[in-house]
Amino acid sequence: MTAMTVFVGLSGGVDSAVSAALLKEQGHDVVGAFIKIWQPEFIECAWREDRLDAMRVAARLGIPFREIDLSEEYKREVADGMIADYARGLTPNPDVLCNSSIKFGHFLKWALAEGAEKIATGHYARIRHNDIVSRYGLLRGRDAAKDQSYFLWQIGQAELSRALFPIGDLTKREVRALAKKFRLPNADKPDSQGLCFAGDMAMEDFLARFIPLAPGPVADMQGRVIGEHRGAALYTVGERHGFSVRSAPRESAHYVVSVDLKRNTVVVSKDRADAERKKVFLEHAHWIGGAPTLPLTASVQARYRETPVPATIRKEGGRIAAYAETPRLFAPGQSLVIYAGEECLGGGTIAASSQ
Repeated sequence: MTAMTVFVGLSGGVDSAVSAALLKEQGHDVVGAFIKIWQPEFIECAWREDRLDAMRVAARLGIPFREIDLSEEYKREVADGMIADYARGLTPNPDVLCNSSIKFGHFLKWALAEGAEKIATGHYARIRHNDIVSRYGLLRGRDAAKDQSYFLWQIGQAELSRALFPIGDLTKREVRALAKKFRLPNADKPDSQGLCFAGDMAMEDFLARFIPLAPGPVADMQGRVIGEHRGAALYTVGERHGFSVRSAPRESAHYVVSVDLKRNTVVVSKDRADAERKKVFLEHAHWIGGAPTLPLTASVQARYRETPVPATIRKEGGRIAAYAETPRLFAPGQSLVIYAGEECLGGGTIAASSQ
């Protein structure tokens, strides 16, 4: 590969640090860039320590360090949208929005304006270029346990043409070993968990700061009230929760079957099958390499690290529908990502589901 100027998004974590080290080893002109995102005042400022780690990595590698403040953009385009969706009873994925809007949106635009030819991130994903049709494809990372292509379904050809994923062909164990080989200061830093802007706070507690919540009834499939919930907007269809059920001395685990915000009611069942569906309708569909001919036989994935299920994608009544071969847990607002083998074709947001 010809040497290029590459801006690497240094998050402070080991994956992006190894990405920068590999690119420098390959002879590229590497610039480390830290993206400052929004964090509410009531959360302990974890970003400052992450920024210091990113600076230490840049110093260890002997590369320039830059910083871009995208906190306003992040709050407006990611956090506010996520909170609004939860308030509407949806289950959004802010990591998907962060990638399309922040990393491969504002950050990419800024980096190119500052002289970058490409940007790189520490995603476990791969890019393949088809010279015959002059098209980029997004592939799963080689490490199936860490694959992050699910979070990248909203990016397109323009973004892939300017992107590098240096660790996409590596396993997490190999990345850790390389971090020690390069003597990176964050080689033993634990992987981040949860939402970066929520810190260690539980999602329920975080949302309670922004969404008016009131306790309400938990009902079974027959409509009998069996317990109480903290606030209907906090519950995702298909998730397993412990509710204070009157007939049980301790909290009893149930699957959320439906959520009614107007009545502030959550319907649950002990039987997972009651929450499963085979058909979903999608909105905001996006195809990475252009819209395919439908119907399409593919596989779909509604959650990160979920095993994909074979499905048929077709047009129905002017909408795109996905028919899964076997029932799955689908929630409105979730990303349904579509694959052909190891290639991510794109996806959409789940608008509704049915049996």
